[in-house]
Amino acid sequence: MTVPTYAQLADAIAVDIAAGRLKAGDRLPPQRAFACERGIAASTASRVYGELLRRGLAVGEVGRGTFISGRREPIALSEPDASRVDLEFNFPIHPAQFDLVGKSLSGLNRPKVLEIALNPASSRGTAAQREAAAHLMARAGWQPNPEAVFFAGNGRQAIATAAGALVPVGGRLGVEAITYPLVKGLAARLGMTLVPLAVDAQGLRPDAIAKAHREAPLAAVYLQPVLHNPLGVTLTPARRNELARLLGKLDLMAIEDTVYGFLSDEPPLAALAPKHCLVIDSLSKRIAPGLAIGFVHAPVDLRERLTASLRSGGWGAQGYAMEAGQRLICDGTAGRIARMKREDAEQRQRIAAECLAGFRLQGDRRAYHLWLGLPEPWRSEAFVATAARHGIALTPSSAFAIGPGHAPNAVRLALASPRIERLREALLILARLLRAGTEAYEVTE
Repeated sequence: MTVPTYAQLADAIAVDIAAGRLKAGDRLPPQRAFACERGIAASTASRVYGELLRRGLAVGEVGRGTFISGRREPIALSEPDASRVDLEFNFPIHPAQFDLVGKSLSGLNRPKVLEIALNPASSRGTAAQREAAAHLMARAGWQPNPEAVFFAGNGRQAIATAAGALVPVGGRLGVEAITYPLVKGLAARLGMTLVPLAVDAQGLRPDAIAKAHREAPLAAVYLQPVLHNPLGVTLTPARRNELARLLGKLDLMAIEDTVYGFLSDEPPLAALAPKHCLVIDSLSKRIAPGLAIGFVHAPVDLRERLTASLRSGGWGAQGYAMEAGQRLICDGTAGRIARMKREDAEQRQRIAAECLAGFRLQGDRRAYHLWLGLPEPWRSEAFVATAARHGIALTPSSAFAIGPGHAPNAVRLALASPRIERLREALLILARLLRAGTEAYEVTE
């Protein structure tokens, strides 16, 4: 008798999913039990499950097992749809900001200003632009050096610039096991290997960095020290001190993503480890996605490597955006909008806490997102599919997981985009679905 290959076994399970014999949320047997049932080696069973995870047909959950995802294609973030309630993407826009921005940028239509703004821009900008960026990024306890500022096209490009400058092709970049999804795509395009690192309630764990570095040297670490997306965790002072000491001991560089830092007064890790940290910031969350500038604040001795990374990637900022950003910062408009958004984020968090009272919410009252732990018998993929049938877009935990075994049974709620009234309505619908359990999923099939 011919023993089927791991690919044939994965194909057979895919057929069962397509035929409805296996549904979203169904749990697959443990790998050893699967191997016994099929008369195959444990290593073959492991390859079958790995293939299902790769195809997006299954999702692994820490401490729970492997579950059918209910998808026929690998998970990918889709573009927002105006007809649905968008709790998938965070676009914080305050209604009052447009008048402020319009007044601030009214002088940009002058020919002499445009003559400068529409010319090619340098990755270093002008001295005035560097001063403005340093002022924007400053926190209590940390004053950036304007001469250490570089400009990229947006926050994602700033992350790519920093990673490209620090991590060689084939190199290892340590990242939180649950992290900003686009980092996975950036690493794949830049030829880097992502190494998942454990996070707890205090933030990224130093022992996880040390262990990974012992196994094979890390070229750098990427982390979100403030209002982590999606977990909402902010490094505690004690954890911040531990990490700063470890970076110095290992002579390891950290890429700090502080794009949501404007919602908080917490200083970056760079305040304690200035020689081992590159700080990333941008205007897209502070102001609007249409005004995209990314900032990289780095030790001065990395100037040549950052410049080369920006040029090779084509990630430089545009002169018009840099001129607009400088005006918004220098006349105080950016600061006023940030304060309005702080109040807006806290209001949305209060609404979420009220509507989802009694469920497992993880986050920070200052953040624009929440991490919702799902009650039994819900599974992440099934809940996302059910919410979509009710006109609500969510993101499953697997989109944020670096490895298939790191996805908890949870979803992220992005609170920024809907109007307040629609947000409340959507959250109340989610609460009803959570209470109804998977019966709500079956009804919509």
